[in-house]
Amino acid sequence: MTASDPSSPIRILLADDHALVRRGVRLILDREPDLEVVAEAGDGAEAIALARTHDVDLAVLDIAMPRLTGLQATRELAALKPGLRILMLTMHDNEQYFFQALKAGACGYVLKSVADRDLVAACRAAMRDEPFLYPGAVTALIRNYLDRVRHGEEARDEVLTPREEEVLKLVAEGHSSKEIAEILFISVKTVQRHRANLLHKLGLRDRLELTRYAIRVGLIEL
Repeated sequence: MTASDPSSPIRILLADDHALVRRGVRLILDREPDLEVVAEAGDGAEAIALARTHDVDLAVLDIAMPRLTGLQATRELAALKPGLRILMLTMHDNEQYFFQALKAGACGYVLKSVADRDLVAACRAAMRDEPFLYPGAVTALIRNYLDRVRHGEEARDEVLTPREEEVLKLVAEGHSSKEIAEILFISVKTVQRHRANLLHKLGLRDRLELTRYAIRVGLIEL
C-alpha cells in the first residue's frame, strides 16, 4: 500500500530463523488482500541482503536470530532504507527488548503468542506511521520507564557502538574476519579495526574472552 498506488498490497519482508514460524506468520499475512510476503529470511544478515534486492514496504523481524539479531538488523535496515517500516515479532514480553526495539527504529512490537490477533493490525498501523504495541503493555511499560527515570536509574548508553556490537556477536559465533566483512558489507581491514577496538574498550585479550563477554551480555546463547 504505497503512496503512489494505494491499491497495491503492502510488500513484506519476513525474517525468523524457524521455518515453521515463518510459514505460520506467512499464512496469517497472505490471507489478507492488502498484505503480501515477497521475501523470507532465516536471520538478520539475510534480511538485510534481501532488503537490498527487493522492493519492500515493511519488515517483520524476529528478535532472537543467528548472525545478526532482529534488533541489530533493525538498525541496519533503518539506515539502509529510511522509509522502510519495521515491526518486531517476538516471544519476549520484555520491557528491555521493547525499548531497545524502539531505539533501533522499530515502529511496533508484536508478541508471537497473539500474532494471529495482532499482527495484521500492526502491519496496517505501521503503514499509517502509527506505533503498535500489544494491548495491555503500554501503561505498564511507560510507568516502569518513568519510575526508573525518577529514581535516576535510566540505563546509560551502551559502551559499544551498534557496529561494534554486531562485530562482537559474529566474532563470538566463530565467523572469520572475511566472513564478517561479507555479512556486514564492510572491508576486512574495518573488521580488524573493530575487533581491536572491542578488545581495548572491554579490556579483553582474545576471541575466547570476547565470546564469554557476548554470552554474559546476552548477544549469543549457549
